[in-house]
Amino acid sequence: MEIERKFLVSREDCPVDLATCTSIEMVQGYLSTSPVVRVRKEGDLWVLTYKSPGRMARQEENLPLTPEAGEHLLGKADGYVIAKKRYLLPSGQTDPASGRELTIELDLFEGEFDPLCYAEVEFDSVESAKGYTPPEWFGREVTEEVGYSNSDLSKYGPPLEFK
Repeated sequence: MEIERKFLVSREDCPVDLATCTSIEMVQGYLSTSPVVRVRKEGDLWVLTYKSPGRMARQEENLPLTPEAGEHLLGKADGYVIAKKRYLLPSGQTDPASGRELTIELDLFEGEFDPLCYAEVEFDSVESAKGYTPPEWFGREVTEEVGYSNSDLSKYGPPLEFK
């Protein structure tokens, strides 16, 4: 189960020196947005993902792909192919459900999606997600807003405020 909340962030407001953070280059395309079927390259790894309907909480299944299969499937993607760099930032908070330290996944989008930037936080329970207090540098929450999921971005392109 994937349980996450998503927030818009201004790149200038990020209080962390990103050069000190773990990062990974990602490229992803969607074979379908309903249901969500995504192919993603994460560094050197390729993954095919199925996500059930939903925004904050949904089932997610990942299957590893060979590079050849990943490249082939990415070429079949509908709509926009998304490129982004993900930075992993410590949040300084723990998930009440598990005691696990929460990580902020800061996605800086590239190409036609630049300067879009999201901060996503994954949780171990819906209750933990609902009880989360985001840091002040996070902007508007877009978890439930149409047009801000990555599958919506692939279908519709950048949100109007970023065009």
